[in-house]
Amino acid sequence: MKILIIEDEIKMAKELQRILLCFKGFDIEILAIIDSVEESLLYLNNNPHPDLIFSDIQLADGLCFEIFNKISVKSPVIFCTAFDSYMMEAFDVNAVSYILKPVSVQSVEAALQKFRLMQEAFEPEKAARTISALGQQMKSNYKITLLVEQRERIVPLKVNDIAFFYLDKKNVVKITTLNSQRYFMASSLDEVEGTISHEQFYRANRQFLINRDAVESVERYFSRKLVAKLSAEVPEIIIISKAKASDFLRWLEGGFEAG
Repeated sequence: MKILIIEDEIKMAKELQRILLCFKGFDIEILAIIDSVEESLLYLNNNPHPDLIFSDIQLADGLCFEIFNKISVKSPVIFCTAFDSYMMEAFDVNAVSYILKPVSVQSVEAALQKFRLMQEAFEPEKAARTISALGQQMKSNYKITLLVEQRERIVPLKVNDIAFFYLDKKNVVKITTLNSQRYFMASSLDEVEGTISHEQFYRANRQFLINRDAVESVERYFSRKLVAKLSAEVPEIIIISKAKASDFLRWLEGGFEAG
């Protein structure tokens, strides 16, 4: 069984690879580990499609649904995700399954057994429609208000009023609004990213999740990187990697599709 892993957390990808290779009865070969939408499109456009794909939902340069919207993927997909299971329930009745992170031997084995049972009934067109429906479902679940903390108060804050989220060195998520108000959250930045619109907010790097409306300009940086300049004061410069630069510019001009 030829498997492609699409996952931007290298530790997670290696653990999944280790677990998959321990199942001797499936005769598994890992074709590649890919960490972005762009690289996934390049691989799938230039190689035979695998028997099965394990894919994270949130990748380094966007949501994995972009891959399946842009090309016809002939392989079943098992999603490895940190999203709550209720978001995936409708998806699970079709020819694609999911595993909640962190992955385990038991959860991967159950997904593989389900794949083996549904192999003969797999319909690429039906799976593509299901993937598209999941993307729309997740989009409709994006929050428009977050509960944030300011000293001893809990404050409802409109998401579109936020200029950026920032993960500091103590792993605390801090928020600055478009009018320079400051708050913080108990949630991780990954959790926040999964609940807000990817058309409006972009994960610039590990530290920053930024609002399109806060971006005043973009400057070129060393080694084909970019620096995003915001209307709000930032605690450090916001560097966009070379790998994400083109995707960031497409998002900034409105070309980003969130599933």
